Amino acid sequence: MAPTAVIPDFSTYPGIKILPPATPKKDSDNLPLESTEPNPIAPLRAALVSEATPLAVRFRALFSLKHHASEQPPTLYTLPAIHAIAAALSSPSTLLKHELAYCLGQTSNLAAVPFLKTVLEDRGEDAMCRHEAAEALGALGDWKSLGLLKDFRDEAGEAKVVRETCEVAVGRIEWEHSAKRKVERLQTSDFTSIDPAPPLALGTHQHTIEELQKQLLDTCLSLFDRYRAMFALRDLSSPPDLPTAVPAVKALASGFSDPSALFRHEIAFVFGQLSHPASIPSLIATLCNSKEENMVRHEAAEALGSLGDEEGVEDILRGFLDDPEQVVRESVVVALDMANFEKNGEREYAVLPEELGFSPLAKIK
Repeated sequence: MAPTAVIPDFSTYPGIKILPPATPKKDSDNLPLESTEPNPIAPLRAALVSEATPLAVRFRALFSLKHHASEQPPTLYTLPAIHAIAAALSSPSTLLKHELAYCLGQTSNLAAVPFLKTVLEDRGEDAMCRHEAAEALGALGDWKSLGLLKDFRDEAGEAKVVRETCEVAVGRIEWEHSAKRKVERLQTSDFTSIDPAPPLALGTHQHTIEELQKQLLDTCLSLFDRYRAMFALRDLSSPPDLPTAVPAVKALASGFSDPSALFRHEIAFVFGQLSHPASIPSLIATLCNSKEENMVRHEAAEALGSLGDEEGVEDILRGFLDDPEQVVRESVVVALDMANFEKNGEREYAVLPEELGFSPLAKIK
């Protein structure tokens, strides 16, 4: 079945400008009056939406667009970048679409909300994409999304991964707007991502790794509270030479035994952020487990890509280039490109036209 265009409903967000203003006022939205620099969005959008573009190039173009879409204060390119990312949501690639949703959630810009709602509400869309759209709505902290998220959270016939993601997203939005949030003191993180849940707050009692692992694995707690332990353990794992790093990574790895595929996939995502060698054995075991859910295996593959400069990792990844599952195969392609990036010591995993002479259809070797 041919992919359909994503047409979001902006009616509940009357303040959102659908197109960037051609001649913005001097003090409007902190946008520049004009730019003498070449417009970087058009070639990046062309690369991202084209099915003829190699997948690795599309991912690099996406992360370059994410940079423009997330700039604070917004620039002349912010809204065009958000629209460029959303334009690719009609792609047949589940992997790409889920990554598009993730990037929209990282923009801190409510202009992304209608696109994400459209994906979440599309019951014909892959659950992996809908889950990512729900998580992205949580990351944006949009109070108006609560009703929709609660509806999917409570719908018995909905896919488990979507229901669970909506549960976490509701928890995050409610926390973001709570009085508790205003008084909590959070540890400064090495990571700039907007996470599905904040780490546990700092207090008079310093949580031990054993205590955090206990909360991580306690299925009687809400997923949101378990995620808070997960991200606290992540922050104890960075930088990698911290005395707590290896024990914290091992505590996180114990989460791969959890009954929730969503939870296991988040463990793999965190390992991709950390790029800690101690996570390699559990990531390889997860990728090699053909009975594991695709969303978990794909995340393990990409996490291994972030460790591509470690001996033997590339060879392991190459062994899955012909995996029977498309989302795993595609993740390995991206992971190998990430591994190449790690080995070459490039500054940022993105295509930056002004620095790299980007050609939309050029193939990254």
